Amino acid sequence: MKDRLQVLRDRFDSEISAVHEAAAIEKIRTSYLSRKGGGLSLLLRSLKDADPAERPALGNSLNALKAYMEERLARAESFVSASGPSVRLDVSLPGRIPRVGTLHPVTQVRLEIEEIFLEMGYCLATGPEVETDFHNFVALNFPPDHPARDTQDTFYLEGDLLLRTHTSPVQIRAMLARTPPVKIIALGKVYRRDSDVSHSPMFHQVEGLAVAEGITFGDLKGTVLTFARRIFREDTRVRFRPSYFPFVEPGAEFDISCVLCDGRGCPTCKQSGWLEMGGAGMVHPNVLKAVGYDPETLSGFAFGLGVDRIAMLKFGIDDIRLLFENDLRFLEQFPW
Repeated sequence: MKDRLQVLRDRFDSEISAVHEAAAIEKIRTSYLSRKGGGLSLLLRSLKDADPAERPALGNSLNALKAYMEERLARAESFVSASGPSVRLDVSLPGRIPRVGTLHPVTQVRLEIEEIFLEMGYCLATGPEVETDFHNFVALNFPPDHPARDTQDTFYLEGDLLLRTHTSPVQIRAMLARTPPVKIIALGKVYRRDSDVSHSPMFHQVEGLAVAEGITFGDLKGTVLTFARRIFREDTRVRFRPSYFPFVEPGAEFDISCVLCDGRGCPTCKQSGWLEMGGAGMVHPNVLKAVGYDPETLSGFAFGLGVDRIAMLKFGIDDIRLLFENDLRFLEQFPW
C-alpha cells in the first residue's frame, strides 16, 4: 500500500507540474480525487483489505496525500488565473488584415454639406429632436387646421411635445437667441409618419437660413445653385417652381437636373430630366414677428432638403430603407 501511495504521488507531481491551462487542472482533479474512479478514491476503498494494525497509519497517509493534492491543485489554479490564458504565437503564419471601419453614407454626405456651407460663411446650429408645438408649428406660421399637425403625419408625445417634423425649429431657436444678421445651417434627424422605398419615419434634413437687411430671392437662388454644383456636379442646373409653405412668402420648390441621366430623361426622374430636391422661399413676415424681428427692415430666405435623398443620388441607392438596416455587406460598399 505504501508503495502504491508513493507511485500515485510521484505521478500526480509530474502531471501537475506540467499543467498550464485551467481545463487540464480540472482533468487532473477528476483523475485523482473523483469519488467515482479517482486514483486516491480507489486506494481508500482498498484500505479495508490492509492489515488492521496498519490501517490507522495508512489512513493518515491517504488523508495527508489528499490534502497535499488539493493544495497543489489550488496553487496551480491561482498561477493559471494570474498569468492569463496560454497563447502560443506562431510567427510563421501570415498576418491578418484588420477590418477597417468606414463612415455611413449619410454621415459622409452630412460632413460634405457642413464643409460646403461653412466655406460659404454659415454657422452650424442644432436643436432638440423633441420639440414644443410653438417651435415646430406656431412660430412657423402653421394654422391650427394645417394637415401637418394631424396625428397621421406627426408623432405626438405628452403635453404639447412632439418629435420634430423638420429642422425648421432650429431656425426659430437661433433667431430667438441671436440678433441679426443670422446665417445658419441646421442638420439633424426629423420624424414623420411615412414609410416606403423613398420615405422613412425617421430621416435626415438640412435647412439653411439667412436674415439681414436687403436679402432678396436672388440671394436664395444663388445659394441653392452654388450648393447644388458643389454637392453634385459643376454643370448641375437648378429650377424653381412656385409653391406654398406656411413659413415662407413667396415660396418655391426647387429641382436639379437629373444627375443620373444628365437631364435626358430616365426612370428615376420619370423621363422629365429633373429631380425634386426641396422647398425654399423668403421668410414669412409672421415668422420674423414671432421671434421679435422687424419685417419692415429685415428680410431673409430659408431652404430645406433631405440629406438621405442626396446620399441616394450620389451613391446610386434606390431604396431609402437600405440606409437604416445596418447591413455590413451594404455599408462596406461606401469607403471613406
